[in-house]
Amino acid sequence: MRIPVLRRRRMPEYPGISGAARLDRRTKNLTKRLEPGDIAIIDHVDLDRVAAEALVACRPSAIVNASASISGRYPNLGPEIIVSAGIPLLDNVGQGVIGRLPEGAFVRIEDNVMYSEDDRPVAIGTLLDKESVRAAMEEARAGLSEQIEAFAENTLKYIREERDLLLDGVGVPAIKTPMDGRQVLIVVRGYHYREDIAALRPYIREYRPVMIGVDGGADALIEAGYRPNIIIGDLDSVSDEALRCGAEIVVHAYRDGRAPGMERLRELGLDGVPFPATGTSEDIAMLLADDKGANLIVAVGTHATLVEFLDKGRAGMASTFLTRLRVGGKLVDAKGVSRLYRSRISTTSLLVMCLAALVTIAVTIRVSPLGKAYYHVFRAQWDAFVFWLQGIFS
Repeated sequence: MRIPVLRRRRMPEYPGISGAARLDRRTKNLTKRLEPGDIAIIDHVDLDRVAAEALVACRPSAIVNASASISGRYPNLGPEIIVSAGIPLLDNVGQGVIGRLPEGAFVRIEDNVMYSEDDRPVAIGTLLDKESVRAAMEEARAGLSEQIEAFAENTLKYIREERDLLLDGVGVPAIKTPMDGRQVLIVVRGYHYREDIAALRPYIREYRPVMIGVDGGADALIEAGYRPNIIIGDLDSVSDEALRCGAEIVVHAYRDGRAPGMERLRELGLDGVPFPATGTSEDIAMLLADDKGANLIVAVGTHATLVEFLDKGRAGMASTFLTRLRVGGKLVDAKGVSRLYRSRISTTSLLVMCLAALVTIAVTIRVSPLGKAYYHVFRAQWDAFVFWLQGIFS
């Protein structure tokens, strides 16, 4: 019996940009089902760099944002990445658009208007280009000082709430994976994580660090051909396959003990260790590695600059800033490692060394009496072998 092949519905020919609408208020959920040629409809104030790069990687024909992609609070990095990739960005069309369209509905965008399949306008916004994004970014820089003040206030609040954890490690759970005296690689599915992991292959091969995947960072490690030793996070963006890979699982829990990720583990028949903390999952990964005696922590895809902290769009990102201060000199950013680290013996150097060794052996054989004797014995045996072969094939 022949099984029919399901094909996506062919879109009608209309002017402008058309495609199937994929809608979700959480951008990271949308990217899991967004396909090339679709039109992504999101609700993301101050579109950040990580979300923009994930959207661009899906290659949609256009992106529609219900909220303002650049609100003016600070110069966020996402919109510039999208328009530089040549993807139209229809901005600030209003909150009602997501409830107005069903998943997979045909839509098209012409000028500043998005139309339904029956050619009815369903949303009106502003089509951003490089010039308008650049102008909005300049205006947003004026609001950066207010964000820095808010960031400082959040920093003080986090110090009050997590003083014991930051200073004395109170609340860090016991785990089975040994880290004492070892190097640890922490992977967050953030900025340029694929390139960083690729650059670190010689480092991973030589030092074999303990690998920690922070939520989707576990999938990033598996995609690169590695198996994480530990998975840390609230488990909202990591696949079931990664959770079943055999890694030890540490669940990021709220301070009151609630841990939604534990419910997911129970449904999968897996066990996990709760880690109650106020900060982000990448914070507790660093604190865990530091508390368990890691002598070096290499970070992939994490946040390192003030603009990156603000671009994450969370008030709690001040915790990451303080965590980096707490870990101190143990922490090395992956980009720094990829620039500084080189394999102790490069491939070219190894080939040159082998060639030099062969030349040295050949010269020794030609000039030393013992070498000459071995050479004549070898020639005699070789001639006998050739004569034997000639007798067989003649």
